[in-house]
Amino acid sequence: MTRTLILLRHGKSDWSTDDEDFNRPLKKRGKKAASIVGQWLKRHKLVPDYVIASPARRALQTAEVACEALGVKKKKIGREKHIYLATADDLLYVLEGCPAQARRVMLVGHNPGLENLLHFLLNGRLSIPEDGKIMPTAAIAVLQMPESWQKLDRGAGTLEFLIRPREIA
Repeated sequence: MTRTLILLRHGKSDWSTDDEDFNRPLKKRGKKAASIVGQWLKRHKLVPDYVIASPARRALQTAEVACEALGVKKKKIGREKHIYLATADDLLYVLEGCPAQARRVMLVGHNPGLENLLHFLLNGRLSIPEDGKIMPTAAIAVLQMPESWQKLDRGAGTLEFLIRPREIA
């Protein structure tokens, strides 16, 4: 049984506030992008059965808005401190902790961790866009994954979609 991993980078955050990095909220544009991405996932029948997000305000807000568009209740969003300021190894650790029955996992986090995880899981099988940004704000990567979340090896994933909100009609 294959599994699906959805990586969602948080939406555009509001730098006009005096909030420290962890507490920085989303801008209106970030909320709109998260909703667009959630609607796209729903249309493509990619509703996650397990959602885990960084507890940083902008990531959690992104998860909440996307899940609302997906029809997933907010109380189903797990918070994982290891996603904030994460390395690829930290994110692999988080994925290893996913329930065995979780077939479709959505992980909501930050760069550079998400991009580094994507490079690891694809083992370099990734085209770099012209602007050099693989996972700009509110971008999603959808990967087919092996049968188990345990011990994910380099190159274990196969990229199905890499979508930016502005590419969604």
